[in-house]
Amino acid sequence: MKKFTFHQWALVFALVMLVVSLGLVFTGNGKHAGIFLIAFFISLSYGVKAFQATKGLSFTMWMFTAVTAAMYFPQFFVSYGDFQFKRLITPLLQIIMFGMGAQMSLNDFTGVIKMPKGVAIGVVAHYLVMPLMAFFITVVFNFPPEIAAGIILAGCVPSGLASNVMSLLANANLALAVTIGATTTLIAPFVTPFLMKIIGGQFIAVDVWKMMLDIFEMMILPIIAGFIFNLYNIGKDSRKSKTIQMFAYFVIILLANLIYMKVHKTDFAGYLKESAFSLSIFFVLPAIAAIILKYFLKGDQRIIKKVLSMLSMVGIAIIVTVITAAGRDSLLSVGALLLVLVIIHNFTGYLFGYGIAWAFKMPEQDRRTIAFEVGMPNAGLASGLAMTIGDIATVGLAPAVYGPLMNVTGSTLASWWRTKVPKDQKEKDDK
Repeated sequence: MKKFTFHQWALVFALVMLVVSLGLVFTGNGKHAGIFLIAFFISLSYGVKAFQATKGLSFTMWMFTAVTAAMYFPQFFVSYGDFQFKRLITPLLQIIMFGMGAQMSLNDFTGVIKMPKGVAIGVVAHYLVMPLMAFFITVVFNFPPEIAAGIILAGCVPSGLASNVMSLLANANLALAVTIGATTTLIAPFVTPFLMKIIGGQFIAVDVWKMMLDIFEMMILPIIAGFIFNLYNIGKDSRKSKTIQMFAYFVIILLANLIYMKVHKTDFAGYLKESAFSLSIFFVLPAIAAIILKYFLKGDQRIIKKVLSMLSMVGIAIIVTVITAAGRDSLLSVGALLLVLVIIHNFTGYLFGYGIAWAFKMPEQDRRTIAFEVGMPNAGLASGLAMTIGDIATVGLAPAVYGPLMNVTGSTLASWWRTKVPKDQKEKDDK
């Protein structure tokens, strides 16, 4: 008789915890089910690894664990003494974006030249479909203004990193996915504030320049720091290429601080002070860190990649937990409806993304890629911006719900597509 593996036993234990939880709920003791639901999701995070088709859902189960803990025990995730945990959101988001940049380079943008049609369709579709669908949902279902603003915000941010992972799993065009994601990210400081002002401005006050600065500080500058880290850590570029790239990053940081100067109405001395700080953190420090780590780790990229991935996953989980705990009461009042509408918004992105690519006669692999790039926004950035434009307990709800849910839907769709080899790829393999 074949022995159960650890992961299979974890599934059995998860089933027991689910039965106990449901028993408590149906007997009117739902408030005591929290600890058992947490145990259920923790066990399930290990149990899904028992099967190849579901092992990619492990992180998503940890996200549901975090959300459950925040819903049942919010007091532990709002503050500690006088320290408000929401203050961790921006630095955590910067770490996540740094990790993203550290695994990329300017070569990821070469796809714009190699695949201009696919990139243009993906970028335009993302910034057209998601904001308009979000606006339609908020108007039809008449959400409170700040919750409506959060739904629209989730639709106005760039594509998320998770979409690249789904394209890989779905046998889609990964190179196109990376390029679309990088392009939507690069233009986000200009497009996202504009869309929020036009579409979301009727629900909440939107300061375009302030949001532009927030996106630079939360996303663009940390990604540039990651680019610099990658440049000195991998070390494959020529000295001339490094010099050109470093000069470009230097200029971008200086330009970003011109926006700081405008937003904070500071003088030239204040601009120089902020520029010196930004250059030391996002320009000098990552280069030094890369050189030191490369020396001590002997160029072992596996360790660095593992650490960066772990920091990103923990960071995302903490952000979702803090927002869920802060918005628990609002979530209980609109939670079920918000959940359904976020799923509809997400699936609409997949459907229209695929449909638009089909209408333009894109290959099957590209259609799948554009579906993910349109339907999976950067929920982490939306969460960070939510804190700066309103109450995170309301504006931040939709982004917090979006994160775990789109990982479930994306993984499910990617797993289904994985079993269906694209016709164009099949023809290419037969040649």
